[in-house]
Amino acid sequence: MASKPKRAYVCNDCGADYSKWQGQCSECHAWNSLSEVRLGKGAPVARSGGGFAGAADGQISTLADIELAEIPRISTANSELDLVLGGGLVPGSAVLLGGEPGAGKSTLLLQTLCALAERQSTLYVTGEESPQQVAMRANRLGLATDKVEIMAETSVEVICATAEQRRPKILVIDSIQVMHLDEVSSAPGSVSQVRESAAMMVRYAKQSGTVLLLVGHVTKDGSLAGPKVLEHMIDCSLMLEGNSDSHFRILRSNKNRFGAANELGVFAMTDRGLREIANPSAIFLQRGEAVASGSVVMVVWEGTRPLLVELQALVDDSHLGNPRRVTVGLEHNRLAMLLAVLHRHGGIMVGDQDVFVNVVGGVKVLETSADLAVILSVISSFKDQPLPRQLVVFGEVGLAGEIRPVPNGAERLREAAKHGFTKAIVAAANAPKKPLPGMQVIAVKNIAEALDALE
Repeated sequence: MASKPKRAYVCNDCGADYSKWQGQCSECHAWNSLSEVRLGKGAPVARSGGGFAGAADGQISTLADIELAEIPRISTANSELDLVLGGGLVPGSAVLLGGEPGAGKSTLLLQTLCALAERQSTLYVTGEESPQQVAMRANRLGLATDKVEIMAETSVEVICATAEQRRPKILVIDSIQVMHLDEVSSAPGSVSQVRESAAMMVRYAKQSGTVLLLVGHVTKDGSLAGPKVLEHMIDCSLMLEGNSDSHFRILRSNKNRFGAANELGVFAMTDRGLREIANPSAIFLQRGEAVASGSVVMVVWEGTRPLLVELQALVDDSHLGNPRRVTVGLEHNRLAMLLAVLHRHGGIMVGDQDVFVNVVGGVKVLETSADLAVILSVISSFKDQPLPRQLVVFGEVGLAGEIRPVPNGAERLREAAKHGFTKAIVAAANAPKKPLPGMQVIAVKNIAEALDALE
C-alpha cells in the first residue's frame, strides 16, 4: 500500500511550520497566513548498531581546500543593468525582476535577451502573452529577433524538459506567478504553486549552469507577490520603480549575492524601449535658472556610487489643528524627529506650520545622509531665503543636535565638484584633509554651526 505523502503547514510571513492547520500563526500572530506544503521522504531510520539506514555518505571538505576562481560574468551590453547586477550575469544564478504593471519589466528583459542572443543561446518563456504579441513588441522596438527562441508555456515540467533538451545559457520566465506544477493541486499564482515552481526552476538552473531570469508581480503595497521564501531562493532581487507620469525608471537591487545591495540604475522609457542613463545626477539636477527657497542639493550613496539629487521643502501656515507632515521619497518619522531636533537645538519652531518635503525625480532616500539637507531646506523655506545655487549638503543629525559623518564623504565631495558645485556644508569628520580645487568645504559639528554657515 502506497504511503500517504507527508504534509506540513508553513506561515507565509515568518516561515514557522506546523503539523496541522490553524487560523493564526503562533510566532508572528498573523491570521490566515498558513499554507500547505508537501514534504519529501521521511528522515533516515537509525540502525540498531548505530548510524542511519539509507543515508549516503556526504562529501565534506574544509574551506581552505576549496579552489577559488574568478566568477565568470556574462555582460548584458547594458551598462546600468550590469552595474546593478554587480558586473553582469553569473552562470547558474537566479535573478528575480519585479515592478508595477507597465514599469517595463518585460521590455527590459526582451531588450537584454535580444542583445545576449547574438553570442549566447537563449530561451524566452512567455506565460502571459502569445509569441505574436512578444514579436510585435520586439519589432516595434527595432530589436534583432532572428536568434531569440521563444515558447508559450506555463507548465514547469514542460519548461524544464524543454530547457534540458535545448540547453539555453539564458532562460527567461515571464512570469513566475502564472507557472504551475501538475502535482500541486492549488491554482497558479497561489503560495504553494509559486514556491514549488520557483524551487524546481532554481534547482534546474543550479544544476545546469543556466542563468534564470524570473519576472515577478507586485502587490498593491508594492511588495513582491507570493511567499517571502521566493526572495530567499533566488540570488538577486531587482525592483523596477517608476511613476506613470514620468518616463524615468529606477532599477534597484534589493538583494545580490554577487554584488552590492541597494545598487541603483537609471533608465529612460522611450519609443525604442528603455535607454540607460550614464550620468543620472545630471537628470535629477535639472533646476531652473532661479532657485526658490527651500531647495538644496544633497549627495546620497546608492550602492557603489554617489548620486546628486535635489531636495525641496515647503513650510506654510497651517489652518488645521494638527499640522501636516508630508514626505515623498523620505521616511515620514525621520522628518518628525528632525523638526524636533531643529526646535530643541536650533531654536526654530515650526509646530504650527505644514511641512512638505520632496525628493525630486522619484528617488527614494534610505540613508541618513539627507538629515542635514532636510533641516537646511526647511529653514530656507520657513525664512523664505534661497540657498546658494552651487551649494551641496550632506550629513547625519543626531538627537543631541550634533552633525555626524557619513560613509564615503570624500567620494561624495568629488562627485559634487565634478558637477560644478563650489560650496559644501558637511560634518567635521567628513572634511577633506587636502583642499579640493574650486570647492569651499565648511565643516560643522552641530546644528548651531550649520545655521551660522547659512548667514
